[in-house]
Amino acid sequence: MAPSDLKSTCIALLEQALAAVAPGSGVAVQLERPKQRSHGDYACNLAMQLAKPLGRPPREIAAQLIASLPAAGTLEKAEIAGPGFINLTVSRAARRAVVHMVRSEGAAYGRRSPPQRQRVQVEFVSANPTGPLHVGHGRGAAYGASLANVLEAAGCDVSREYYVNDAGRQMDILALSTWLRYLDHAGQYVEFPPNGYQGDYVREMARSLATAHGDTFVRPAAAVVAGTPGLPPAGDDDPASKARRESHLDALIDAAKRLLGDGYAVVHRHALDTQLGDCRDDLDGFGVTFDRWYSERSLFDGGAVARAVERLQAAGHLYRENGALWFRSTAFGDEKDRVVQRDNGAFTYFASDIAYHLDKFERGFDRVIDVWGADHHGYIPRVMGALRASGADADRLTVALVQFAVLYRNGEKVSMSTRSGQFVTLRELRGEVGNDAARFFYVLRKSDQHLDFDLDLAKSRSNENPVYYIQYAHARICSVFDAWTGEAEQAGLHALDAVDLSPLDHPHELALIDRLSAWPEVLEGAAGDLAVHGIAFYLKDLAGDFHSYYNAEKVLVDDASLRLARLALLDAVRTVLAAALALLGVSAPARM
Repeated sequence: MAPSDLKSTCIALLEQALAAVAPGSGVAVQLERPKQRSHGDYACNLAMQLAKPLGRPPREIAAQLIASLPAAGTLEKAEIAGPGFINLTVSRAARRAVVHMVRSEGAAYGRRSPPQRQRVQVEFVSANPTGPLHVGHGRGAAYGASLANVLEAAGCDVSREYYVNDAGRQMDILALSTWLRYLDHAGQYVEFPPNGYQGDYVREMARSLATAHGDTFVRPAAAVVAGTPGLPPAGDDDPASKARRESHLDALIDAAKRLLGDGYAVVHRHALDTQLGDCRDDLDGFGVTFDRWYSERSLFDGGAVARAVERLQAAGHLYRENGALWFRSTAFGDEKDRVVQRDNGAFTYFASDIAYHLDKFERGFDRVIDVWGADHHGYIPRVMGALRASGADADRLTVALVQFAVLYRNGEKVSMSTRSGQFVTLRELRGEVGNDAARFFYVLRKSDQHLDFDLDLAKSRSNENPVYYIQYAHARICSVFDAWTGEAEQAGLHALDAVDLSPLDHPHELALIDRLSAWPEVLEGAAGDLAVHGIAFYLKDLAGDFHSYYNAEKVLVDDASLRLARLALLDAVRTVLAAALALLGVSAPARM
């Protein structure tokens, strides 16, 4: 692919010099931005890399490389610094040409189109469908969706996936909770377990179950509680009391399955479909979509879990103790061994996770990225270990951790608990601050860092609100073009295509141009580091550069050549603002 940005152009020039000085060296040309602007636009350590294979001093090699640089008009100067660094200073003409480059390529500026696209799967959110998504899930959704967009822009073939935990105990607890509320609705009151799902959404599911099926699933309350262990007094939180509550809950689940028979599957499916449908709708409204919703249940039904366990057993990594089957995960860096099959023959969540990741690799993805909550950090060694023990290339898996966001309203922390039903839903957050603010605020910090979400700031229309500040920059530029009327040359934006950019010589203008030239590098870095917060930071900087320029200089000046050059610059800034915002799922309004 031909160079489409300044950095790529400079690399191409150095590659030509390298071919002349050390043909066939196999050394890759790498450029970095110097910390001090006085050291030029790019710095290169190529001469020092060549010193050992060529057996010559780095500064001598650097001088030869500089002498071999093609005369392309791109560089103003190339200098030797320190032990043999090469500092490159780009000419003002080449810097200004970035404006035409951006306007020519539009939203594609900075994107990559490699000859072979890496197939990447990004699995994110994957919250248990046991209740509405809350603000904690929102951060994983915003990060995962933005990351997928960034990887696509970097030239990857990305598949977005949601792993549906539709098997196991949590779904049984939700089905039971719905059924107990359904019984209550029918006049058969059973004391609701404190560790069941408490939210109003469960009562709503119970009512819709009654509407759809009448009294089909009504059973006597006495039959439900018969044989269940009694609940300990409320407030007792000692380990024995907690264990007793869990035993009580399991007994109720067993009673539901026994009393309902085939009807239990109907109740279970009703709860699953209702919550999964709500989740899909919520995420769609948030601008987060998936290519596949992968069912955990399908791994059990299709025998994938059993095959994964057999694969580990055949490789000699399992042992049986107290009737259960254990994976020797300590041999792979985990803190203790893990059960994959209980003594009753049931497979564990861990077993299905192993099968799921093996399936990902079998589908041919070159790279698999899991977006997990930071509380799952300890889960990484056991999954990696199981993959290695299964003979899979675990290095193809990357786990990106996301800290849950802490919500603040009026300076007060908002407490959340999914089981108790005391939480702020993602839908409520979106309704209060809007999708744009929610998507942007969620990615304002590195994903694995603590995030305080300030609702008051997110709703404010002030320069302190980064979303408002950035969107206002885009809207301001649009207003300039709205005012650009009554001139003979305005037959459309194409009037700016061949404009002379040499009048752009003000420090603010050159700063804006340099910021535009950095966009491809920012995008590449965000993709390489899985760090989408870098794009949020870049947007703040670009908007800041623009606002400083706009406040200091008039755009629609009388001098026609200067006016057109400045309009071309603003159009390029508008283009990059919109493209970068789109990667984060944020709109670029024309008016505010």
